[in-house]
Amino acid sequence: MAKLTIRIWILIIALFLAALMIFNWNTLFASGVEIKSVEKDSTAYLKGLRSGMIIQGINSRTIESQEDYIAALSETFVTGNETRVSIKTDKDTFIFLANNLTEITVQPLARTKIKTGLDLSGGTRAIIRPENMTVTQSQMEDLVAITDQRLNAFGLSDVTVRSATDLEGNNFMIVEIAGATPSDIKSLLGEQGKFEAKVGNTTVFEGGEKDVSDVCRNDATCSGVRECSSAQGGGYICSFSFVIYLTEHAAQKHADVTSKLSLDETGRYLNESLYLFVDENEVDSLLISSGLRGQVTTQIQIQGSGSGTTRDEAIKVARENMNRLQTILLTGSLPYKLEIVKLDTLSPTLGHEFEKNIIYLGLIVFAIISLALFVKFRRIKVTLAVILTMFSEAFITLAIAAFIRWNLDASAIAGIIAGLGTGVNDQILIMDEALSEEKTNESVKQKIKRALFIIVGAFLTIIAAMLPLFWAGAGMLRGFALTTIIGVSVGILITRPAFADIIKKIAS
Repeated sequence: MAKLTIRIWILIIALFLAALMIFNWNTLFASGVEIKSVEKDSTAYLKGLRSGMIIQGINSRTIESQEDYIAALSETFVTGNETRVSIKTDKDTFIFLANNLTEITVQPLARTKIKTGLDLSGGTRAIIRPENMTVTQSQMEDLVAITDQRLNAFGLSDVTVRSATDLEGNNFMIVEIAGATPSDIKSLLGEQGKFEAKVGNTTVFEGGEKDVSDVCRNDATCSGVRECSSAQGGGYICSFSFVIYLTEHAAQKHADVTSKLSLDETGRYLNESLYLFVDENEVDSLLISSGLRGQVTTQIQIQGSGSGTTRDEAIKVARENMNRLQTILLTGSLPYKLEIVKLDTLSPTLGHEFEKNIIYLGLIVFAIISLALFVKFRRIKVTLAVILTMFSEAFITLAIAAFIRWNLDASAIAGIIAGLGTGVNDQILIMDEALSEEKTNESVKQKIKRALFIIVGAFLTIIAAMLPLFWAGAGMLRGFALTTIIGVSVGILITRPAFADIIKKIAS
């Protein structure tokens, strides 16, 4: 039995780690449906159901798929009257009364950790920029933050908002929403929107530089989750606080409005809360400390809380609520009127068809390349070595993409194919050198060393060619550039050296 070299062992270890990164081992062999979202403050949410849990049964019916879930709902809520529901999950069993489960959305179990882009999962993508003005990178980051908050305030899920820069230095915002239509994007982002803080029906201040001069965000002395305590009925509540700084004008208005208010039963807060609105939709409410009544102060402490079934979950929710409020208080509504530069949409059905066609195409390409190599070299071991190397490069590249949570879209998949093409070309070069029957004084090792030198030069050329694509077309080719670089890097560091050692053993 041939002894495995250290390079081949590195390839084996890399494939093992790739399997750990790609497959979702918690759900790989499980059955049921995964909870995608639970409407906050609904009965199901208050009872402890959370996104990520796996529903395995409803009442006496076993749930193995979405079809089972839909059938179970039809059986349970026949009359539309409130009835007892027992939901068995991988965490616990939850029992409560309900007349429907519309507050819960589910999805099939994710067997892998690979995330797909809109090309495969369906949805709408918009490239957006502020109308008739140029913004800095810092201004664009603020725009991205408030846009993300605004979209989530409207109850949309699977939202990705990020900034991008083209080769000319222009800044853009890219918004991707699964399941949304172009009209949804236009209605939500085609208008600038408005942020208001109200006491009763009176607007006290608006978001942005006009009324809010600054918000404490990254300083533990004036911002953070402060304390946690047990909640009645189970679970935990964690409170947070942070300081905001109002302009003189906003501080005076706040004093005028609060001077007319009385204290609540505890004596610690005023009897009216501070309500936050985005586009006339209430997104949160905050208690006003009694010490602020009628006081002209530019420094106000905002308080709030987050709840969860465990202390860690309550801390996480409280921190998320705090970050969300800090963002909308600092940047307010969308600070600029936006222009939609490009709008693309793809239905989930077409996306699934596209995904299926890509798999078929990949298998056909593998078969054609394998047949061509067998015809050329007439050696089954050589052909199998090439197939193993192609599979290894694609597998490890997908694993890295899953690990960094990169959405695989059409351009990213094209990058993987480009990397595989480069890899096959390099392998042919190695085989031509190693299996050449020309009589020279060079050993197989020296020939392969010369081939690897050429391959390294080609690798550096590819990297240099891919880097500009990170910014070309407002970043739309970033997926192609990234997966190509990952693929050729995996090849040069892991699979090419291992393939060279395999060929040495075949040639010797």
